[in-house]
Amino acid sequence: MVTTPLELHPPLPAEEYAERRRRFLAALGQGTAILPSAPQAYLHGDVEAGYRQDGNFFYLTGLNEPQAVAVFAPHHGEHQFVLFVLPKDLEKEVWTGYRVGPEAAKELYGCDAAFSIEELDQKLPEYVEGATCIYYHPSRDEAMNEKIYRLWRQMVNLRQRKGYGPTVLADVNPILHPLRMVKSPVELQRIRQAVAIAAKAHIHAQETTRPGMFEYEIQAGMEAIFRQHGGAPAYPSIVASGPNACILHYGDNIRQTQAGDLVLIDAGCAWGCYNSDITRTFPVNGTMTRPQQLIYEVVLRAQLAAIEVVKPGVPYDQIHKTAVRVLVEGLIDLGLLRGDAAEIANEKDEKQQKYRPYYMHRTGHWLGLEVHDAGIYYQDKEVATLLAPGQVFTIEPGLYIGPHAEPFAGQPAIPDEFRGIGVRIEDDILVTETGCEVLTAAVPK
Repeated sequence: MVTTPLELHPPLPAEEYAERRRRFLAALGQGTAILPSAPQAYLHGDVEAGYRQDGNFFYLTGLNEPQAVAVFAPHHGEHQFVLFVLPKDLEKEVWTGYRVGPEAAKELYGCDAAFSIEELDQKLPEYVEGATCIYYHPSRDEAMNEKIYRLWRQMVNLRQRKGYGPTVLADVNPILHPLRMVKSPVELQRIRQAVAIAAKAHIHAQETTRPGMFEYEIQAGMEAIFRQHGGAPAYPSIVASGPNACILHYGDNIRQTQAGDLVLIDAGCAWGCYNSDITRTFPVNGTMTRPQQLIYEVVLRAQLAAIEVVKPGVPYDQIHKTAVRVLVEGLIDLGLLRGDAAEIANEKDEKQQKYRPYYMHRTGHWLGLEVHDAGIYYQDKEVATLLAPGQVFTIEPGLYIGPHAEPFAGQPAIPDEFRGIGVRIEDDILVTETGCEVLTAAVPK
């Protein structure tokens, strides 16, 4: 018996995918959407990395294989959902693993027709020529991007003779991403499982970390828990001790922790293709210094205030604005900023933001099939997306007083006691009908 990825994390119920496709096809109108799978990534040379499917592709199909294309053609009389997949090849499967193949794809994934990926160029025009628009999102696969552009150019030229066919090549994300932003009950079950595993790992790290441990030892203990529960790292885990916590995307994880350090851990678990994303900062030896505590308390107040504003109908950017206001007030109280708190917090020009040497990122992001999940943050330049029940995102303010940080011109010098302190606190938030739920509340902060 061959164990396939489907057996470890079974697809969501068939009716879940069918309902997603129904809504997507209705939104396409007379357009045809072409969604390729994610390309295979490589660690180096020809050494393949673990495969991670494209979020759009997986959302509508549930297929977790590379070298596949899904076509959605609501105007087609016979085939509205078509899959192109790798052909069965037992010899190659010995080397690279199980393939679904066209024969089984129709039964397993509910498509109207399934073909070998080798037939894509031949059959694709059939599903496009009756459309008014081709919907596609450019990917990192430049060969696929060029293929779609050539197809559109071909269809435009044919329209001159036939009198019908697509004239527009448009981004599919504005149609598909709003559907993905609101999570269904079964999606939330997957996210909750990813959160529960990550929570165990973070609690384990807090309970076992001691001075003298290397960052990679802490990482190994956490990721072992991910694996023991059928998960995997959602992204490269950050275990940043001491001044390393001031590097936002630190990834070396090689420093030996010292008594008196804070350790910032940003680590999430992927389970069943859904993700969690948690950050906690805590003292290696169990006790914060007074400067560490002061910085930590400012960040914690900012995060709690930002969580407090979450409810349906609130503009998404209100979360960031709230966090910034509290951070700025705290920095003024600590003598790291001077001036009017409201004026500093509301400065829109990044080059003029006096708090930016200490807080240089946004306060969160959508979360789901991808760590930075589908969805836009602004409907227009100044009109933020409104929060709605079922949306999931992170709230993660921080302060980073780097060893070599330079204050904004005219601002106070940085006292040595604050240098090298980095703090971030991140939770995963679900918008409910009346407010929000902190999905990651089990992890102490």
